[in-house]
Amino acid sequence: MTEGKASGGGRLLTFAAWSVLVLGLWLWGRQITGVPAPVAGQAGGAAAVPGLPAAHAPLAGSLPQRVDVPSIGIQAPVISRGLDADGAIEPPPYGSPGTVGWWGDGTRPGAAGAALMVGHVDTKSKPAVFYGLSSAHPGDKVRVVRADGSVAEFTIEDVRVYERAGFDPHKAYGQRVEGRAELRLVTCGGSYDKTAKEYTANVVVSAYLTGVGVRPGTAA
Repeated sequence: MTEGKASGGGRLLTFAAWSVLVLGLWLWGRQITGVPAPVAGQAGGAAAVPGLPAAHAPLAGSLPQRVDVPSIGIQAPVISRGLDADGAIEPPPYGSPGTVGWWGDGTRPGAAGAALMVGHVDTKSKPAVFYGLSSAHPGDKVRVVRADGSVAEFTIEDVRVYERAGFDPHKAYGQRVEGRAELRLVTCGGSYDKTAKEYTANVVVSAYLTGVGVRPGTAA
């Protein structure tokens, strides 16, 4: 596993960094066909990393409302985001740095496929929702509260930093195990290039569905 700390210093997540993400989505959706082959030794219900739990069967699709990563103190509302007029994915509003954006045209978290969530690493004055994302570890839990009252529980299998140079969108965002419900949490990472006014990489946390619960107060 490769880990990297997103640099601080009150910097704003830039369009250039998000454009890398958009390019990845475009290539994934339009130029790459089929599902990547499972990693050697994996099967649909097997854990990607020894010692991690087996995958849970995918759930019916339902809109995400909140995402929690207890190990690093994330508890954030989720909003659907699309593409802007320039073809770039719309990040959460800068005025809502504690909000996570979900790519609304993609997989719904808990359903089969790889769902994608994005968040700012910082603003001009303070850390944002995904500032500590690179501190997550395999085995940590990610819980997504869904509109149908269920809570999809994912287990993190790895945390990687993908440099912009030589970026491989298939590796970063593509489904790893056919038929599995997966989740990607993405933010900026690496170092901040003051000249270019952009981050040099993306932090990508990969997780897969391992359980399902019911939101407190929801009738069974």
